[in-house]
Amino acid sequence: MAQSEIQSMLDAAVHFGHKTQKWNPRMRPFIYGSRNGIHFIDLQKSLEYMEKAHEFLQRASAEGKTVLLVCTKPQAFDLIKAAAKETSMPYVVNKWIGGLLTNFDTMKQRIRHFKKLRDEEESGEFEKYKKKEASKLRKEIIKLESALGGVREMDRLPDAIFVADVVRDSNAVHEAKKLGIPIVGICDTNANPEEIDFPIPGNDDAIKSLTYLIEGVKGAILKGKKSK
Repeated sequence: MAQSEIQSMLDAAVHFGHKTQKWNPRMRPFIYGSRNGIHFIDLQKSLEYMEKAHEFLQRASAEGKTVLLVCTKPQAFDLIKAAAKETSMPYVVNKWIGGLLTNFDTMKQRIRHFKKLRDEEESGEFEKYKKKEASKLRKEIIKLESALGGVREMDRLPDAIFVADVVRDSNAVHEAKKLGIPIVGICDTNANPEEIDFPIPGNDDAIKSLTYLIEGVKGAILKGKKSK
């Protein structure tokens, strides 16, 4: 079983890290070696830590907890959105909004405003406004949809957060850490795994690797939901 899983990880290029000059020394325990200036991740370690992360997510999901899925890398937008839809979890793509977690009371007000505008538009209430005003409100909805669309049903802080690139989305990591929210995150060779409660050592750039790792996260959450 373990060997076939490692083969799947090899096929998905999970072992490819960054250029050696871009590494974070704290990733040393997870690095197998290097070749042609590229670090390679130890897939035995990846499997070990991935299983720990999946166990945590499955348990959290079984307990009815909310996991916020975060990835602002364009190549993974659809992956995160699909995973969020299938698991009924909130998500953030496009851009992390500063204070989403640490200033959540204010964010809830913005979310309520966004939902109110959406409801008014869908019910035809915008017809009472002048054309210019209605156009302005529709532009505001588009802007808010981009920023808050994935969290519009999140009425409280998440119980955990999954981050697909902990370096790119370091602000999300720092906000979660500040509030003591457990973090599951993919850690490439340029990351600091010590900041992550459940690090998953792996390639956070290649679409094949991201697909494999995000599918694993989705599967763990769904497994937990089914066991409730």
